[in-house]
Amino acid sequence: MFLSAPSIPDPAARPSGTRTLLRTLVVFAALAMTGILDPLTADAARRQLTLEEQYELGLKQLKRGYYVKALEQFNRIRNYHRDDPLAVKAELAIADVYFKKHEWDQARDAYEDFLRWHPRYPEADYVVYRLGMAMYKKSNRIAARDQTWTIRTAETWSGFTSRFADSEYKDDVDKKLQECRERLGNKELIIAQFYRRRKAWESVERRAAGILANHAATGSMPEGMGLLAEARAWQGESSEATALLDKLEALDAREAARARRRVSRAKPDDMGTGS
Repeated sequence: MFLSAPSIPDPAARPSGTRTLLRTLVVFAALAMTGILDPLTADAARRQLTLEEQYELGLKQLKRGYYVKALEQFNRIRNYHRDDPLAVKAELAIADVYFKKHEWDQARDAYEDFLRWHPRYPEADYVVYRLGMAMYKKSNRIAARDQTWTIRTAETWSGFTSRFADSEYKDDVDKKLQECRERLGNKELIIAQFYRRRKAWESVERRAAGILANHAATGSMPEGMGLLAEARAWQGESSEATALLDKLEALDAREAARARRRVSRAKPDDMGTGS
């Protein structure tokens, strides 16, 4: 005995009303996907959402990478509901959209504007963190190159730990801020070494003294101190050079030994000039 195969319903046998509804839904979905759907219909659908639901929709679009739609959503909330607290959150979300798009200049401007308009925002630590990150992303990782954005990052995050002691971003700021300071110290060290090769001792002294004054907590400090001792020895300031070398000995004996060898070859009468 053979079992007969189950019969497949014939679409044509469905009631005409059902077929029409299905066709309508398919066409509607196709139009929505292609963007041909009447804007008035889309606006009407949005009006069915509460303002909070509209904001949540923008967050979902941002999370999924639909940046253009998210930007439109947040701009709409900001522009048409200015007196609502969610408008403030939408302003911040606009900056976040630019940040997610890696549009660092626009993100930086948006975060700066937000802090200017809302200086007492409860989550200001997040805004300052993201503002610094937008600058950090623009900064050059090679110390010998232009470090304008590294300087701007360090300035933005200066005092972050004391201002936002309980911030969840504090550790990351501390880590990246130290990285920025190391890079800036290395930049000054490279310039001091450049002048040393040209025996421009006044310029060496100026740059090395700057390292001790502004970058004492970085790895560039020991060599900077050695360069300062050498520069002063070449300028006939032997007692000052010796005092620096004694101090360096307690900090870094190996660097002190290298600096002493260089200082021993100093000939003040043959001193070069610097700019």
